[in-house]
Amino acid sequence: MTWINETLFSLWGQPVLAIDLLSSVLGLTCVFLAGRNSKYNFWVGYLYTAALFLLFWNKNLYASLLLQPVSLAINILGHWRWTHPRENEESASDATALKVSMLNWPERLLAIASVLVIAGLWGWTLDKLFPADPHPYLDSCVTVLILMAQLLSALKKWDCWVAWLLVNIAQIILHISVGHVFMPIVCALYLANGLWSLATWMKLYKKNE
Repeated sequence: MTWINETLFSLWGQPVLAIDLLSSVLGLTCVFLAGRNSKYNFWVGYLYTAALFLLFWNKNLYASLLLQPVSLAINILGHWRWTHPRENEESASDATALKVSMLNWPERLLAIASVLVIAGLWGWTLDKLFPADPHPYLDSCVTVLILMAQLLSALKKWDCWVAWLLVNIAQIILHISVGHVFMPIVCALYLANGLWSLATWMKLYKKNE
């Protein structure tokens, strides 16, 4: 699959590959649709997961690469949950759609602890198995945080956007640290969408939608 390494253009001396652009477009489309409360974000998400697998393979980010099947499973779960709400979970405007809800503080503390523990263990494992990864612990932390954000999004928790904002900030740091130029710009767009979506989902939560 040599096309993934094809250089489309250069940005400040850094090449932008076909897989970089493809994954960026799919990712931005996916989160934009999710932020607008559209169930169609999951269909784009399936393609995005496949593109990320190729991207991480190309960049030697093995923690992110190996967890893509988990990401796919979460996407499937979210697709089902958003379209098959249980009793008392229905949106006030659409009985076939899951409404936005929030974690309580004990659940938030558990989520934070889970991310830190799993990321630490995964980073240590990655460091032993794949020494070529330049930043195993940061790579692992970003990956596990992404999975947590995806899980919260799959359950339609408002808190997912807080997690996504942390992901976007960490990804900007990660990409800059390995010399990427194009991806930090993309992550900044994710950050802007996350802020907008944070406010949008709060309105949905207050309206019981």
